[in-house]
Amino acid sequence: MTQLETAMAILMKVFDTYAAGEGKKDTLTNGEVKTLLEKELPGLLKGAKNPGDVDKFLKGLDMNGDAEVDFDEFMVLVTALTCMCHNRCSKK
Repeated sequence: MTQLETAMAILMKVFDTYAAGEGKKDTLTNGEVKTLLEKELPGLLKGAKNPGDVDKFLKGLDMNGDAEVDFDEFMVLVTALTCMCHNRCSKK
């Protein structure tokens, strides 16, 4: 597989691993999202100065308002964070 194909497969696997914990297997509950972020992006939550900001962030991920994060919503998060990191790195 190419690097991009591998990256795509890893993103799908990460989502599926955490989505399988509770609730529906094709969506993430708030608890699953928090666990995913704690384990896969620990610096993101540790960098939050206010725990309320984390809750607002999590609510913002649920763009369709169904109280769950589906794969499309997860990918918006990953894409936005990747763009922010890319922009930060390119300015250095």
